[in-house]
Amino acid sequence: MKALYFILITAVIVSCQNQGKMEIEKAKLATVDSMKVEMEKQRIIDSMQVEMAKIEEAKIETQKEIVVVNRQSPSSTTTTTSATTTKKKGWSSTAKGAVIGAGVGAATGAIISKKKVQGAIIGGVAGAGIGAGTGAIIDGSKKE
Repeated sequence: MKALYFILITAVIVSCQNQGKMEIEKAKLATVDSMKVEMEKQRIIDSMQVEMAKIEEAKIETQKEIVVVNRQSPSSTTTTTSATTTKKKGWSSTAKGAVIGAGVGAATGAIISKKKVQGAIIGGVAGAGIGAGTGAIIDGSKKE
């Protein structure tokens, strides 16, 4: 009977030691995995910073000052300085949203309403308002 107790106690002690080693290995693996995740995050941040630097460099490049010297005669020299700026082309998101919203609202109002003209007018006005609001939100997020 004593031998059976001895074997049982030995088995419990050995299993506890192995379990402790397993927990240590799991903790090591979790640490390594979290370090890999952090390294990947840092790599993404670094690549984004490089891209942002390129964009800033391009902005500076477009805003450089150009000096033009016109020589008419050897005695007189005219110097003209102009700064180049990028001109925004096309419609703003607010205008696009208003036009698209008005069109969709008018069509929907004409389809749904029994009085087609009145439904189209009401739907167009409501759609234009909603579209302009949505476009303004998009414009605001582009500025940030």
